[in-house]
Amino acid sequence: MLVDAFARSPSPMVITDARAPDNPVAWANAAFLQSTGYGVDEVVGRNCRMLQGPATDRATVERIRTAIQAAEPISVELLNYRKDGTAFWNAMTITPVSDADGVAFYYAAQADMTHVHQFEVTLRGTNDELERLVDARTQALTAALEQKTALLHEVDHRVKNNLQVISSLMLLKARRTPEGEARDALQSMAERIGALSTAHRLLYSEGDCAHFNLGEFASEFLADMNAGLDPERRRVEADVEPIAVAAAMAAPLALLIHELTANALRHAFPDEREGRVSIAARRNASGMHLTIRDDGVGLAGASPNPAGFGRNLVEMVVRQMRGTIVWTDAAPGTNVEIDIPLQTAS
Repeated sequence: MLVDAFARSPSPMVITDARAPDNPVAWANAAFLQSTGYGVDEVVGRNCRMLQGPATDRATVERIRTAIQAAEPISVELLNYRKDGTAFWNAMTITPVSDADGVAFYYAAQADMTHVHQFEVTLRGTNDELERLVDARTQALTAALEQKTALLHEVDHRVKNNLQVISSLMLLKARRTPEGEARDALQSMAERIGALSTAHRLLYSEGDCAHFNLGEFASEFLADMNAGLDPERRRVEADVEPIAVAAAMAAPLALLIHELTANALRHAFPDEREGRVSIAARRNASGMHLTIRDDGVGLAGASPNPAGFGRNLVEMVVRQMRGTIVWTDAAPGTNVEIDIPLQTAS
C-alpha cells in the first residue's frame, strides 16, 4: 500500500540503491518521469547526476555528495535538466533509509520550483525598475531643489545689493543735508536698511535658504555697530544662541534688534555718558526670548523725541511676529523683554 501511494503521488519521488555501485536509481514514480521527460527504462540503473547540466551549481552538488557519504539527510534546490534539455529548479529532500546492515536506500522527494525562481527574477526586475524610476525622480527633484535654492540665493543677493545701494544713497544725501531732523531721519533710515541688507547677505551665504541663523546675524551686527563706537566709552555686547528661524523672520528680527540697539545708543547716553548695550536671545518652550538692555538714563531720563517713531516701529514689528514686549526701567537703564513664537522648522 505504501509503495502504491508513492507511485500515485503527484510529487516526483525516486529511490536509489545505496549498496549498488554508483548509487543508481532503483525506482521512480510517474510524477518523476513526467517531470524529467525520461522513461522508466532510461532512469533505472543510472545515477541521478544524469539530470545535471552546464549551469548546475557544483557547490550544491558537493554538498549532496558529502551528505550521502555521511548518511545524513539534506534539503537543497538544484538547477536540473529534463531529457529535452530544458532547465528547471528542483527542490529535493534526500533521506537515507537504513536496515540492520546500514544504509540500504536513499529516498528523494522532489518539487519543481521553477515558477518560484521565475517570480523572483521578475520581482528583481520590477524592483530594479522601481529603483531606477525612484533614482530618476530623486535626481529630478534634487535638480529642481538646487535650482530653487540657487534662485532664492540669487534673489537674496540682489535684494542685498539693492538695499546697500539705497542705504549708500541715503547716507550721501544725509551728509549733504544740514544738521537737524531731516538729516537724523535720513541717517536712521540708512542704518535700518543696512541691517536689512545684512540679513539678506546672511541668507544668501547660508546653505539652507529656508532658515536664518540669529546667532550669526548678531555677530555680524555687533561688528558693524561697534565699528562706529569708541570702545573706551560705549560698546555693544551680544550673547545670542545660534537659533534657526524661518527665513521670513529674518528681516523683522534684523529690524527689531537694530532699532532697539540704535535707540539705546542714541538716547540712553546723553552728554557723552559712557555705557553699554547688551543683546541676549534664548530659545524657550514657546519660541524665543529676546532681551535688549542698557545701563543708561532709563525711560524717564531720556529726552523726549516728538519726531521719533522707533518705539512704535518696534512694537509694530513685534505684533507682526505675534510676539509680546515689555519695557521696564532697570535702574539703571532700560530693559526690553520680547517673547516671539517660532515657526516649526520643516
